[in-house]
Amino acid sequence: MARKKKTSETPQRPRVEGLQAQVTEQPIVDTLELNYMPYAMSVIVSRAIPEIDGFKPSHRKLLYTMYQMGLLTGKRTKSANVVGQTMRLNPHGDAAIYETMVRLSRGYGALLHPFVDSKGNFGKVYSRDMAYAAPRYTEVKLESICSELFRDIDADTVDFVDNYDGTMQEPVLLPTAFPNVLVSANQGIAVGMASMVCGFPLTEVCDTTVAYLKNKDHNFLTTLHGPDFPTGGEMIYDEKALENIYRTGRGSVQVRARWRYVKEENVIEIYEIPYTTTAEAVLDKVTELIRSGKIREISDMRDETDLNGLKLAIDLKRGADPRRLMARLMKQTPLMDSFSCNFNILIGGMPKVMGVVEILDEWIAWRTESIRRRTQYQMERKKERLHLLLGLKQILLDIDRAIRIIRETEREADVIPRLMEGFAIDQTQAEYVAEIKLRNINQAYILKRLEETNALEKEIAALQEILNKPQKIKRIMISELEKIRKAYGVPRRTGILYETDQIVETEEEMAEDYPVHLFLSHEGYFKKITPLSLRLGGEQKWKQGDSLLCQMEAGNRAECLFFTNRQQVYKTRLYEFDDMKASVWGDYLPSKLGMEEDEKVLFACLPGEDYKGSLLFCFANGKVARVALSCYQTISRRKKLTGAYSDKSPVASVVQLGESEEAEIVLCSTENRAVLFDAGLIPMKATRSVQGIQVMKLKPKYQIQWAAKQQETDVKNRSRYRAKALPAAGALLKAEDLGEIQITFSETEEP
Repeated sequence: MARKKKTSETPQRPRVEGLQAQVTEQPIVDTLELNYMPYAMSVIVSRAIPEIDGFKPSHRKLLYTMYQMGLLTGKRTKSANVVGQTMRLNPHGDAAIYETMVRLSRGYGALLHPFVDSKGNFGKVYSRDMAYAAPRYTEVKLESICSELFRDIDADTVDFVDNYDGTMQEPVLLPTAFPNVLVSANQGIAVGMASMVCGFPLTEVCDTTVAYLKNKDHNFLTTLHGPDFPTGGEMIYDEKALENIYRTGRGSVQVRARWRYVKEENVIEIYEIPYTTTAEAVLDKVTELIRSGKIREISDMRDETDLNGLKLAIDLKRGADPRRLMARLMKQTPLMDSFSCNFNILIGGMPKVMGVVEILDEWIAWRTESIRRRTQYQMERKKERLHLLLGLKQILLDIDRAIRIIRETEREADVIPRLMEGFAIDQTQAEYVAEIKLRNINQAYILKRLEETNALEKEIAALQEILNKPQKIKRIMISELEKIRKAYGVPRRTGILYETDQIVETEEEMAEDYPVHLFLSHEGYFKKITPLSLRLGGEQKWKQGDSLLCQMEAGNRAECLFFTNRQQVYKTRLYEFDDMKASVWGDYLPSKLGMEEDEKVLFACLPGEDYKGSLLFCFANGKVARVALSCYQTISRRKKLTGAYSDKSPVASVVQLGESEEAEIVLCSTENRAVLFDAGLIPMKATRSVQGIQVMKLKPKYQIQWAAKQQETDVKNRSRYRAKALPAAGALLKAEDLGEIQITFSETEEP
């Protein structure tokens, strides 16, 4: 660009002797290339993007400094000491170093497996306002898992470079013995690119790596079930999304909070939130919804976080449905959030976005080279030792001659050359021999050295075989991963929701809650009647040949489970049924619930909001299974669950038990034999399809007819029928025990 020429009207600037203005024109492309690009590459390579060991340079410098300070096995020291020592490798200021330490600490809770054992206030990852204490107050040391980060670091497993001022050396990478790059969450923003790596459970990562080492066609979804976050919560399982992440390194997963309802206090407690949000962000958003009138069911919300962990308490107004409210809050607040994955890793100094499969390929190749270098280093050290012992062996063959040579040598400087000449050994061997103490030249010492020589030769041969056969290196890697998994594996923190249908309920007006009476017939007709209508109405009317199966009392918003003869359970809310009169047949459940052809309702129960208690399934073959009601609880609005109970034998009766109820159960066969047993003898199972244990011995032509709680029957002579041990044959029912037995289930159909 041409400069404007001066005119006579342009004021003249005074000239300064010895100084002359220099103006240099430079194209913007050259400026970017010479000035901006070095800065950008420095941020990418030396600051923001993690490498194959799973660490950024700031992490690596801090951990290596602590390792050099002896904090792997020693006592804790003040954080300020570590920060000061780390500045010898990382001259970016004490504040930046301390922030790095905080993120790696157990107290902060940002990692599945923290590397810094902390004492004091380090803040919390789920709080933006909880500040950490100054470094002069807190204390730190390395966690035990760090021994796997520095394993054989002094055995030439990784390269070392000079620090920024050339006064000491630091490792380029840490020789991590497990794929830490997939275990430790990492995020960073560079220039023009970013990295967002989520953590996976150590046990699943080790299992996946071992399986992949054994079989290159291994399906990762079978062993690596999804990300795991330190703050817990629940991940909504999406197989296609996970496949995309594993293949490309990009994608997102949805995580939602965990909560519980305290019925006695009418309070919702949120105790785990997504990794990507904070407690303050949740509180702010809920407050905004309340002020705008979009949420009316909340009377108060507060943060009750204490030393026991996170807890956000929501006080509900009378009549509010906690499940419906939480479904709305999940949609409108950060209680459900997405974690966007961008697995950008530095490989050989170049950033590269990779899927989990490719990351493992790179880690396996890098770890293989580390083991090879370690093996080569160990072999060289053993060869050096063997070389000395072989020289000693030459001397020991004629020790008297060696002593004579040393004794007859006039000058000390001539001892080494004369030994070299007399026994045909090199200078290193001669110096080693010359340093041996006279008292060591005994028979036991000689035998030990000969044994050591033989052992070293075998060890060197074994190490050489490892170098010659890559398959042996693979076996070493597998063995190390299995030991690490066993030593440091912990249960998954983030739960997995495998339901594929809609998991959040739609926003609809809450149904009015009022008491209702429920009636279910043998043919599957269901009636919901209000107390007033029941008092004003006449007797119950049923279809010809039909009769009452069971009756219950509940609230209009209660959930009801209907079990069928196809081992299926249908879940519904009572407000989905219309109020009826006693004079009508009721809703036909097979049509109302969309059952399969020839599917019949066998039993109905009210699980309550907390699904406490259990069900006793009494089968026709005399077996009884006890299944926790919680096995039928789902987060989603699923209408049907399959595999509700075992299909090995027809079910004769189902008895519902409360959470702490220990009832006595009467089991009666078609032979009119009865057994009385304690329900507590039946072990609780968390699997719905359990077959149960044999309670009653049956003759071939008989089967179980019904079962009920003892107080619901006319059985009086309890001692006559009580089983001393299970299984029991039972006793024939006496006439006084054969009354009109009030049971809640029908007889089993004839097979």
